[in-house]
Amino acid sequence: MDPEDEPRDNESAGDGDFCSDDGIADCDYGDADFPESQEIVSPLKQNYTILSEADIRQRQEEDITQICAILSVSRSAACNLLCHYKWNVSKVQDEWFANEENVCKVVGLLHNPVNTSNSRKLNCGICFESYDRSKMSAASCGHYFCNACWKGYISTSINEGPGCLMLRCPDPSCNAAVDWDMIDRLAGFEEKEKYARHLLRSYVEDSKKIKWCPSPGCEFAVDFDINSISYDVCCYCSHSFCWNCIEEVHRPVDCGTVAKWIIKNNAESENTNWILVNSKPCPKCKRPIEKNQGCMHMTCRAPCKFEFCWLCLGAWSEHGAITGGFYSCNGYETARRDGMYDESEKRRKRAKLSLERYTHYYERWVTNESSRKKALEDLHIMQTNKLEKLSLRQGQSEAQLKFIIDAWLQIVECRRVLKWTYAYGYYLPEHDDTKRQFFEYLQGEAEFGLERLHQCAEKELQEFLDADTPMKGFDNFRVKLTRLTSVTHNYFENLVQALERGLMDVDCSDPQTSSKSCSSSPGNMPGKMKSSKATEADDPS
Repeated sequence: MDPEDEPRDNESAGDGDFCSDDGIADCDYGDADFPESQEIVSPLKQNYTILSEADIRQRQEEDITQICAILSVSRSAACNLLCHYKWNVSKVQDEWFANEENVCKVVGLLHNPVNTSNSRKLNCGICFESYDRSKMSAASCGHYFCNACWKGYISTSINEGPGCLMLRCPDPSCNAAVDWDMIDRLAGFEEKEKYARHLLRSYVEDSKKIKWCPSPGCEFAVDFDINSISYDVCCYCSHSFCWNCIEEVHRPVDCGTVAKWIIKNNAESENTNWILVNSKPCPKCKRPIEKNQGCMHMTCRAPCKFEFCWLCLGAWSEHGAITGGFYSCNGYETARRDGMYDESEKRRKRAKLSLERYTHYYERWVTNESSRKKALEDLHIMQTNKLEKLSLRQGQSEAQLKFIIDAWLQIVECRRVLKWTYAYGYYLPEHDDTKRQFFEYLQGEAEFGLERLHQCAEKELQEFLDADTPMKGFDNFRVKLTRLTSVTHNYFENLVQALERGLMDVDCSDPQTSSKSCSSSPGNMPGKMKSSKATEADDPS
């Protein structure tokens, strides 16, 4: 009997198996076998807080107020201290009480201004003009410069970027800080707005546990619990990303693998493989040449202009009857027997295999990403258009139809997981046949389960959308779609956990039993390796 035809069961499955009580093969969609609704609950507690700009400003104000109260300093001084110590309130307090004088010196909070002349007029150290004292200003150090030069100095610094938050006195020998009070008095309206923006962004960008959402145009930030196990974050803008590496959510693949995969997709190494597979080096100058015409007579376009035979890479001038004729050259066989062509051909074959393998995984990675985007579009259409129509035609509130949105959200998430399993598979060691076969088997089972859910949420739902009056079978459809959503969620969560553990369930260390207990045939999967597809009899359709 063929393994695919053997009856499958879950009797040997242990805890954490892929075919638990919610396994795909166990789906029997009777009219009253399941509850009408089943909420999908993530096992992980939310480990982050989404912050708006208003939230960030409020936190800033609280930190500034706290430093002002504890250290008895002005708001401007508190801002300078917090900016210097990257908005770490505890660090500011510890350093201040350990050595207040040194902190003031480092941050530029000087209390002893330099002695200046008591005359009504002073010379500006920048433009060297003489001005009334009333038209000049100085930081805490007492170095006076005219207000026009101060405005130009401040404006230039603010427009150059966030370095303006650590602005110092223009005197080359002075370390006095230029505080917010001085900027508020001398800067223009636009410069004040930019300075406030730099101050706001510094609160996030200098923090070790807060990051901006990387989605273009999004102004939310994420305050993350750095002791958390999972790095997955979903912003209010609906963009999901990994807090650790800022790439999109990529479970079950780790951040290092994601970085390698993205670099590989953009690297010139794949172009190099293409060159090795589809070109040959000029025998004289060694430049790669692609054959784009039918004739074997090649002429190098490089300055060498060398003419040679595409088949044997020999000089064209030496071709004739002795080499088998111009169009049936047997120079390849001659060269191979002489050992002249072996290494080059081996390199081309290795490059071809490498390119084919990469293309296999990359195409499926891209296809699942396209399917995920299409599912997101369908979800948006469902939320904005179809759900209201379905509510009217079936006589149910939109809240009662939430199970349809849950199903589409699960489809989007599963497409994302499937996408990254192909990057996982590419970096899976080629020599580990057992793990590779098990991985491909689980991947295929996941795709099968997802297709069942997608089919139900898309095509079977359409029947109810097209109906003019309420249909009796809608309650059964609700039960079926809710059940499929739950089953698919559980299966994919187990799949992700198995891949994150490195497929340890198939780590066969005993060579005497590995060939028996680690067979790649789905019908022979032992214990935790078993998982079953639903047969046609399980499908109510």
